[in-house]
Amino acid sequence: MSSIKLVAMLTACAALALSGCGELGLPSIGEGADSDASSAPEVVNGLKTPAAFAMIEDDARRGEAIFAEMLKVIEHPRCMNCHPRGDAPTQGAAFAAHQPPVVRGPDGSGAPAMRCNTCHGDENVTFVGAEGSIPGHALWHLAPQSMGWRGASGAEICAQIKDPSRNGGKDLEALHEHNANDALVGWAWAPGEGRASPPGDQATFGALTLAWAEAGAACPSN
Repeated sequence: MSSIKLVAMLTACAALALSGCGELGLPSIGEGADSDASSAPEVVNGLKTPAAFAMIEDDARRGEAIFAEMLKVIEHPRCMNCHPRGDAPTQGAAFAAHQPPVVRGPDGSGAPAMRCNTCHGDENVTFVGAEGSIPGHALWHLAPQSMGWRGASGAEICAQIKDPSRNGGKDLEALHEHNANDALVGWAWAPGEGRASPPGDQATFGALTLAWAEAGAACPSN
């Protein structure tokens, strides 16, 4: 092979290397599964993702840490207001008594003369000429009293969430599906004007639920 041809070949290879071998469809250095894993975000809108806990090797410790992160959503007013231990919901960031006064009713949707959908329609309704909105969703209702969280510790909430006798018969797979895809859960991140959303988003909350389940669904000690 002549020196001219050799130089031409080396020049072409160098050009391909600098361009990331894009012409050949090959990954450049640093790409691939390991790179993808290391580049996964560890925080989304203030909520840690499962990637943030990957370095915790012990399953139980990792599960506890993940559930503590899930509590940032679970204990947020958007969720807690409709998970009362008592017979009535609360409202607002300060968990004020619901106005007008309402009660749970036989099915969690209010008393016969004051059903939730009397005021809460299928979607949020923004006030005209004033700040704020009336929250709404087609599935609007209180969580069952067996899933009342207000005033409970993280350990108590964790035990409730994974207990099929209290959570509506859900196993861990169904619980992940609920947290990841249930439309009323998702409402928390689109709660209407005048309300703050929990950190993160529903996809991240669902991913945390799955990672917690896969780690053994350990509960915090308090």
